[in-house]
Amino acid sequence: MFDFTFHNPTKIIFGAGKEALIGAELNAAGITRVLLVYGRNSIVKSGLLDRVMASLKAGDITCSQYGGVDSNPLLSHTREGVVLARRDKVEAILAVGGGSVIDESKAIAVGALSDTDVWDFFVGKEVERALPVFTILTLAATGSEMNGNSVVTNAETRQKYNIASPHVYPKVSILNPELTHSVPLNYTAYSAVDAIAHVIEGYFTKKPGTHLQDRLVEGIIKTVIETTDLIMAEPGHAQARASFMWTATLALNGLTPAGIGEYSFPNHMIEHAMSAIYNIPHGAGLSIVMPAWMKWYAAKNPSQFERFAKEIFGLDSAAAGIAALEQWFVTIKSPVRLGEVKIPAADIEAIAENAEGLARQWGIGGLYTKETIAEILRLAV
Repeated sequence: MFDFTFHNPTKIIFGAGKEALIGAELNAAGITRVLLVYGRNSIVKSGLLDRVMASLKAGDITCSQYGGVDSNPLLSHTREGVVLARRDKVEAILAVGGGSVIDESKAIAVGALSDTDVWDFFVGKEVERALPVFTILTLAATGSEMNGNSVVTNAETRQKYNIASPHVYPKVSILNPELTHSVPLNYTAYSAVDAIAHVIEGYFTKKPGTHLQDRLVEGIIKTVIETTDLIMAEPGHAQARASFMWTATLALNGLTPAGIGEYSFPNHMIEHAMSAIYNIPHGAGLSIVMPAWMKWYAAKNPSQFERFAKEIFGLDSAAAGIAALEQWFVTIKSPVRLGEVKIPAADIEAIAENAEGLARQWGIGGLYTKETIAEILRLAV
């Protein structure tokens, strides 16, 4: 165990129908004017938007609406949201959707109070303030509802970069697992992969001596696998959806890395570079990168990979554990080869070059050079 400070300021309200409380929560925070950010039309068709608007009306809260967030949020759309937030003088951002919507909402919250371009904060400018963010989660995966991260893609430069700041932790996040019952099974699969990736990166790249955190990670991974299997068999399985939702939140709210010392996120680094070029779902990209990276990295931490195989799958060798995880991705129909998402092997060098820049920004460029990243990606051909 290593020294640490853990603080998470986000209030979580979990349960069926809890989105009705959003107006009261905004009232309690003294908010009278919000920008409601959402994705496409699913919240309209489901009636969720009407329920949220009714709660806002009951709280006498003025609301501007801004839809159209992509699954990989775009800088161009984010910039337009910043203009709208400034124009309407909103006091908070209300994100209604999954991690993509929440991520873009956080970026809008930062940009709305800045005199500079919001992209500056993704390439090194420190966030000093942001509008408060409130969320109503409809897709469990990224943990953005309870963390200080925001990821946006600059389509012009083909960079998918992030903000990490305590100023963008949501003030309140409402998690109603019933809102996830209609999530298509392919996106449920991608969400499961994402949640596993969030904890598996630190599990393998940290220093030894953190048994408690290992147990937390192993519990999260096993719960993701177990609940996903139940959901695949019965998409409306209420208990599985609820457990999966909270597990995905815990996977990236700062709890599991508390006390593990230094660690890194190489799978996300490579996937961000990939989906910045090819607009593929984040989880789909991770299920391609993760087994390839594990095969490459296993020799650097053999005992931890052997522990993973034993604790997660009851198997005796590191290679068997990696193969079992890869096969589970296949079973839930998440891709494990570049060709499955129509990425040709000839593009590996371009992806690796793109990833190298992000590796340097994240402080892992010494290990993850363009040549090394290309070597990893070739294991996914």
